[in-house]
Amino acid sequence: MVYFDRMSSDVAVDISAGVAVLTLNRPEHLNAYTAEMGALLSQAYRDCDADDDVRAIVVTGAGRAFCAGADFSAGTAPFDAPPDESAFSASPIVPAAFELRKPVIAAVNGHAIGIGLTIALQADMRIIADDAKYGVVQVRRGVIPDCMSHWTLAHLTNLGVAAEVLLTGRTFSGAEAVAWGLANRALPAADVLDSAMDIARDVATNVAPMSAALCKRLLWDTAINSYTPRQVASLETQL
Repeated sequence: MVYFDRMSSDVAVDISAGVAVLTLNRPEHLNAYTAEMGALLSQAYRDCDADDDVRAIVVTGAGRAFCAGADFSAGTAPFDAPPDESAFSASPIVPAAFELRKPVIAAVNGHAIGIGLTIALQADMRIIADDAKYGVVQVRRGVIPDCMSHWTLAHLTNLGVAAEVLLTGRTFSGAEAVAWGLANRALPAADVLDSAMDIARDVATNVAPMSAALCKRLLWDTAINSYTPRQVASLETQL
């Protein structure tokens, strides 16, 4: 099943053997984020989550970047609400990757800057290119970091690292991202997608969908709600 035209869409979708690959597809612009891209990624998340044939989701970028940040070169602002929306949101990807039932792996094949990185931070796992640049650079542009990054960063790493990433807006390396806990592993760019696909195919083949959905929900709900260990034990028993 393919939800968007692979040739013309800013988000290309391909599903095979239980794995959906969602590709940010503006390589000539280093996959810079637009409102259309955000709407298409959101729809792809919803469609894949509702499709029982999809067991795992991989998000990656076409060409040599994952997403180089917001695209301010077009006539419309990249965070403009879609025509059917009346309110602006700094978290335009709805649902966020961590709100889906299916495991989501970000195959960050190249530079991920600004919203490019904050989208990836919402995934369950991140495989990143070791020689690319990463940064939540919004404070250097006079705006506030987006996509719930004040929450995701604080839970993926410690408060001091989150403060350094958010408050300085500096770029950092793949090795730093792994050391800080922001990525699972850093690999040569050419190996990133293959590694993410290996994980996704393993999940699709060997993991029970209901178990994965419940495990993921409990994992993220524990972070969101700050459950005590005994509360987690109770929820594990109930589920």
